Amino acid sequence: MSTGPGADSAPAPTAPTSMFSSLRSRNYRLFASGQVVSNTGTWMQRIAQDWLVLSITGSASAVGITIALQFLPMLLFGLYGGVLADRLPKRPLLLFTQSAMGLAGLALAVLTLSGHVEVWHVYATAFVTGLVTVVDNPARQAFVAEMVGPKDLANAVSLNSANFQSARLVGPAVAGVLITAVGSGYAFLLNGLSFLAPVVGLLMMRTSELHKVERAPRGKGQLREGLKYVSAHPELIWPIVLVGFIGTFGFNFPIWLSAFVDDVFHGEASTYGLLNTLMAAGSLAGALLAARRGASRLRLLVGAAALFGLLEIVTAFAPSFWLFAALMVPIGMFGLTVNVTANSSVQMATDPAMRGRVMSLFMMVFTGGTPLGAPLFGWITDTYGPRVGFAAGGLISLAAAVTVGLVLARVGGLKVAVGWRRGHPEVRFVERRKLIPAA
Repeated sequence: MSTGPGADSAPAPTAPTSMFSSLRSRNYRLFASGQVVSNTGTWMQRIAQDWLVLSITGSASAVGITIALQFLPMLLFGLYGGVLADRLPKRPLLLFTQSAMGLAGLALAVLTLSGHVEVWHVYATAFVTGLVTVVDNPARQAFVAEMVGPKDLANAVSLNSANFQSARLVGPAVAGVLITAVGSGYAFLLNGLSFLAPVVGLLMMRTSELHKVERAPRGKGQLREGLKYVSAHPELIWPIVLVGFIGTFGFNFPIWLSAFVDDVFHGEASTYGLLNTLMAAGSLAGALLAARRGASRLRLLVGAAALFGLLEIVTAFAPSFWLFAALMVPIGMFGLTVNVTANSSVQMATDPAMRGRVMSLFMMVFTGGTPLGAPLFGWITDTYGPRVGFAAGGLISLAAAVTVGLVLARVGGLKVAVGWRRGHPEVRFVERRKLIPAA
């Protein structure tokens, strides 16, 4: 869609000329190169952090608390981060946030390598990282449009996810080897150093080649203005609602996978890294397919969310380790499809002057629900076992997808048609009137 003041006036997005069209921009190439290095470090830290907490406490609930603390600032302050991202120049802002996250990783490395680390140190570092992320996430999301412009925005959003998932292929595997060989401290050290790459990339950018985006002036009511804007556009609010349910209840993988490895399959840190790597392989495939599609449709979003929830339910009761591991690939693919499709749909339907606030709401809902979901599913997993916890998350995700799909069909003027196609029954949505362009 265009980046005009409303989705109703926006034309359909144009498909990119190639899967990697946004890489024609030098600034975006520098950004992507720096991000793949720091993302690899981030995934190493995530795996090491979860395993360290589990090793110290022996509790899935403690892992849930760590995750909750990391995402609690987004729930509390996420919208304010979006206001700052709309108001401040994004490149200097990102230089500050990326440097701060690197320092947080180095602090945890020093504590761990010196043998003084305690679980509350991990909690504190997770919370500080979360505070920085409040501003970093919306600024990074909105900065993509300044680097590539509206034509390649959907492609760049998909490649960002492919970038993140490529790092996810390497990070958990390296973290598993490091933890087994020398301990978690070196994973934290490499993560801290990895943030040098995006900082250098930001410093090397040509500011004259950035697309100019009007920044929001200082003023009262900007946060309320952002919420009002989203509530007036169903093509924004319902994808955000759906990813909120998926993020809160369906993406508690650090809890579930660490518990499955420890309690069900009796594995080690390398096994935990393997499961994360397999999920990342599916996620990378999903991101590259999204980059090739170019356009984002709400039908695809709802369908991917429903399949994601269904796969979680099936995987929860997998009888063997290798079947469980194999199912991580399609779970990663459909989970990433949900995230990318919702992200690009929302970005393309949003006015550029509102993008920081809208994306902060998107990220607040997607990741900010973790402080609610992670402790809850940590308790369910400890009390009733990993299989019940995993299946419960899948069931809620499936129910949310079906409910939002029916709402979007009603708002978009669609009706359910049941018929026969090639000798088989078929259920599909038929358009009565077009209210949501992206539906």
